[in-house]
Amino acid sequence: MLNIVLVEPEIPQNCGNIARTCAATRSRLHLIEPLGFDISEKAVRRAGLDYWPMVDLRVYRNLEHFFAENPDPDLWLATTKAPQDYTGATFCDNCYLFFGKETAGLPEEFRLAHYDRCIRIPMRADARSLNLSNSVAILAYEALRQQGFPQLSGVGEMAGGRDGSLPSGAR
Repeated sequence: MLNIVLVEPEIPQNCGNIARTCAATRSRLHLIEPLGFDISEKAVRRAGLDYWPMVDLRVYRNLEHFFAENPDPDLWLATTKAPQDYTGATFCDNCYLFFGKETAGLPEEFRLAHYDRCIRIPMRADARSLNLSNSVAILAYEALRQQGFPQLSGVGEMAGGRDGSLPSGAR
């Protein structure tokens, strides 16, 4: 299982998009407080997040609480300040992808403590960063690709051709 960790996320729409990605990919979502929004059942229902029950969600008071509950995780930190791009990472089953809050990213002390596990998504030098939910999607699908897309459907309904029959030679 892939684990997505959001450290102090601030924007509810980003978290909603990320939760939907986690639901669709069977990834676990870990939220590190403080959160910039309400995730109570009432707030989620009001926002129309009908996929929210499909999300395996864990919430922690802070990073220390997270590490107490998840000792020695196989972690990767997504940051624009990383020395290597994500294509050099090997994402194993049950790895944890960490993402920082939208306005400040991951704490510097945390990044420095895990320097060799910091990865970035390549982009032009004068661009500040990608949207958080886009970054999560890119790295989540790369990690899942490396793992062979476990427990995810590998065939779409068009696999049978336009009329529903198998394409020639596919029998």
